[in-house]
Amino acid sequence: MAETPEVTDDTWESAVLKSETPVLVDFWAPWCGPCRMVAPIVEELGEEYAGKVNFYKMNTDENPTIPTEFEIRSIPTLMIFEGGDLKSRIVGFRPKSDLKKRLEEAIGPSA
Repeated sequence: MAETPEVTDDTWESAVLKSETPVLVDFWAPWCGPCRMVAPIVEELGEEYAGKVNFYKMNTDENPTIPTEFEIRSIPTLMIFEGGDLKSRIVGFRPKSDLKKRLEEAIGPSA
């Protein structure tokens, strides 16, 4: 299973906002138990949606600017962007079926 690549405060604009492909970002921290539970689900979804959606993780401890800008108060928080616009925000651990449903609602079933 491929590990989800990291996005940082410095790479945020080019990787997420300027992406021509929809993007899901998993905001997490190493000390967060629920974050460790959702990580393998995000990796599985990344493989299922390869070429249709780009998946990234952002360590909120190492990158405070973007999480502050988007008022992230709890982690894990998953955010789905399309065309640079925030389409969906999912806070807390959710099962894979729920994440898949929210992803398809945000970007459409064609993904």
